Amino acid sequence: MLAALTMPAKAHARRRRQLMEMAGPDAIVIVPSAHELIRSRDTHYPFRQDSDLSYLSGFPEPESVLVLVPGRVHGEVLLFCRERDREREAWDGPRYGPEDAVEAFGLDDAYPIADLDDILPGLLEGRSRVYYHFGRDAEFDLKLIGWLNRVRAMVRQGAQPPHEFLELGHLLDELRLFKDRDELRFMQRAADISVLAHEAAMRAARPGVHEYELQAEIECVFRRHEAESAYGSIVGAGANACVLHYRANSAQARDGDLVLIDAGAEYRGYAADITRTFPVNGRFSAEQRALHDLVGAAQAAALAQARPGVPYEAGHLAAVETLTEGLLRLGLLKGSLERNLAEGGYKRFYRHKTGHWLGMDVHDVGEYRIDGESRLLEPGMVFTIEPGLYVSPDDSTVEPRWRGIGIRTEDDVAITKEGHEVLTARLARSADEIEALMAQRRAA
Repeated sequence: MLAALTMPAKAHARRRRQLMEMAGPDAIVIVPSAHELIRSRDTHYPFRQDSDLSYLSGFPEPESVLVLVPGRVHGEVLLFCRERDREREAWDGPRYGPEDAVEAFGLDDAYPIADLDDILPGLLEGRSRVYYHFGRDAEFDLKLIGWLNRVRAMVRQGAQPPHEFLELGHLLDELRLFKDRDELRFMQRAADISVLAHEAAMRAARPGVHEYELQAEIECVFRRHEAESAYGSIVGAGANACVLHYRANSAQARDGDLVLIDAGAEYRGYAADITRTFPVNGRFSAEQRALHDLVGAAQAAALAQARPGVPYEAGHLAAVETLTEGLLRLGLLKGSLERNLAEGGYKRFYRHKTGHWLGMDVHDVGEYRIDGESRLLEPGMVFTIEPGLYVSPDDSTVEPRWRGIGIRTEDDVAITKEGHEVLTARLARSADEIEALMAQRRAA
């Protein structure tokens, strides 16, 4: 069992300070919690805190609002949360309550959530700018409009209502894009757990296994190490691997099938995202290996572009060129390289981008382009590199031996001052490495 990690309170305090400095001394920042969602009748989905509120405070409960008021003499960091309630806590578990939340999370003050309607208009008064995620929560939007209107109604009495309303993401997304040392520790832990889970699935694979059995192997490892799924696990056998967001996970793998597993752990709010494709019987066929090697070459080409100062888009372009060259060589595409690149001929077999930002959300926040140009990579950015090839089972334009093969290889990469670090490097990646890992199961 891996030792538990704890995010230090000073990390949250540092992020709040950075955000308040960016917002300015006459601003106010409002961050509501996520909602509890009903699954059916009186059962709920597992609660997951809003990523922004968690990033800035670590506070884990619903029905809460974090308010940052830069320069406020009586306290800049305020939390509104549920009060202690012995009756409800007997049903749902303990709550912090305002008193304990202040000390536990390093806040200046905390108030009952029931007092939000009375207190927040006073906090808005005298502030010129409001930073908030407009349009994300319609119910909270209406409450905020109501509080603003109450301040505006007091203008004749000297009240000064805010006059600028700004999208919080313009500031906070940029902060979250760059992972600090503490965040990278958590992301490495999520990656390590995910590696163990994929290894367990490869060892459990055999002809006749159901996709859901492999999903159970993976998610058992997640829970055993105090993690959970960062997203719905994709386990696609045979032609199901050609469905990019396959969800059913119900089919049975036949001898000779490949299995594509896209699954990652979320450890205390931080996600990993790994994809591996392996033969259920432990041995790649010639065609499967050819395409798997090609995807590996494309990933290596993209990874070579993962260093500071290089445009983010360069990795995708390198992968696309490598895949297109290989598809031409194998006869799945016809014509010249230049024409296939210009006309997007490769998109028949490769329909997605080569990666995405990764962090508290598996598809994390952050702009990919600035002023119309691909942004340059910088230390602290973390993203996936995940090229793939998908040959539809009914594609009559290719030889039957290629049809129904779907392959993706995905790893998590952090940009460093010197270049990059692959957080998921411990997991078998090449065809030879995968076959060797699966042979351990056969030997046992």
